[in-house]
Amino acid sequence: MKKAIIGKKVGMTQIFDEAGKVIPVTVIEAGPCTVVQKKTAEKDGYEAVQLGFEDVAEKKLTKPEIGHLKKAGDARKKVLKEFRLENAAELNVGDQIGVDTFAAGDRVDITGISKGKGYAGVVKRYNAGRTPMTHGGGPVHRHAGSMGPATDPSRIFKGKIGAGHMGDEQVTVMNLDVVQVDPELGIIAVRGAIPGPKGGIVYLHNSAKNVKVKGAAAGISSNPQKASGRANPQKASARNK
Repeated sequence: MKKAIIGKKVGMTQIFDEAGKVIPVTVIEAGPCTVVQKKTAEKDGYEAVQLGFEDVAEKKLTKPEIGHLKKAGDARKKVLKEFRLENAAELNVGDQIGVDTFAAGDRVDITGISKGKGYAGVVKRYNAGRTPMTHGGGPVHRHAGSMGPATDPSRIFKGKIGAGHMGDEQVTVMNLDVVQVDPELGIIAVRGAIPGPKGGIVYLHNSAKNVKVKGAAAGISSNPQKASGRANPQKASARNK
């Protein structure tokens, strides 16, 4: 990946573009992040940097954490995350990465921990159907129902939907537009919703998807097997060549 940063979800709001259209955005307080560790191909087998975000009191850290962070100077960070950046070799321990790493128009993938919903039934958790409400259905309308085969194979296959803990899991929302960046306030606004509650930690990095601009001219292919590459002799444009 080319660029990345750690941030905190502030909340959602809406802004207006030049044409007066409303854009729903999520505001993220991103950076500044400190490079607390650098990994090299010679020593570790790959190149990456570990970023630290959000200052924390030293008394709230364990001794191993303090020893690890002292290598980066006076940095005392609450959140640590490693990123394999393309320019990792150019960064050094103690360097700062700010929100100005991104610009309006960039596409980003955002990873966070989704909101926990507690213990949920199979209807809410997996959108399962319920049994008929009439004709003696009994008090089992929202139960899971039959769970699997009989004597053979005498077990429930892995992946069978059922009641359990809903939410509180890592979720990545891909290909979001960066609408606005404010380096002075250290915030970035992205189009749409992102996982997690207000105050939740999120990780931003450039999108893994290659987005093609809609309406761009495809041009004439040089491949004769494609329709755009075959000349129709019946057309006047082909006869005039």
